[in-house]
Amino acid sequence: MLLQVDSSASDTRDSVSRQLTSLFAETWRSRHGPVGYRDLAAAPVPPLTRTYVTLGQRVEGFGTVPLGKVAELAENADERREWDLTLPLIDEVRAAGTVLIGAPMYNLSISAALKAWIDRIGFPGVFTDPVSGRSLLRDKEVVVVTTRGGGYGPELNFQTPYLRAVLGKLGFSRANLTFIEAEFTRAEDVPGLARFRDHAAKSLAAAREAVLRRSRR
Repeated sequence: MLLQVDSSASDTRDSVSRQLTSLFAETWRSRHGPVGYRDLAAAPVPPLTRTYVTLGQRVEGFGTVPLGKVAELAENADERREWDLTLPLIDEVRAAGTVLIGAPMYNLSISAALKAWIDRIGFPGVFTDPVSGRSLLRDKEVVVVTTRGGGYGPELNFQTPYLRAVLGKLGFSRANLTFIEAEFTRAEDVPGLARFRDHAAKSLAAAREAVLRRSRR
């Protein structure tokens, strides 16, 4: 199964990342089957709370705890509520064979909506096999569609390095991580970027081609 996660604050008409992830998902569905979907802008994931952290620290103190045992370690209604908010997100990732993430750049990095999702699924030990200690995500594929309104060199692009590092920390293998990028996506409507329109068109065309090629594999 494919899990499609969109994080753009714009709707599909105005969002290049949503257009590209939609193309990926439609192609995937026609070739491979079911697609699960989570829209982090339409249904934001609650940011972490002190209660979430307290529960996470307690669970972590027991080592790697089987997923079904976490609820037993919750000591009050607030902790159970935090776990009830978190478990469905974790289950979606664990059930997927491939995770597709739409990640536009906001202020040189990712959106707060996407960061909140990453923070919440990063609950201690939930992607580690309690018997072998191996990552349950190591064989899953991850495709990240990153978009940028302008052009940013390595010194200003904190989006891609962060995602590469944090997805690896969650337990995904870097060998199974694919980035598809489109830049200067605002060249058509921002006068100061008009001179980059040819570059933008080529970048988008290359991204679409990469989406189609990857989704058909």
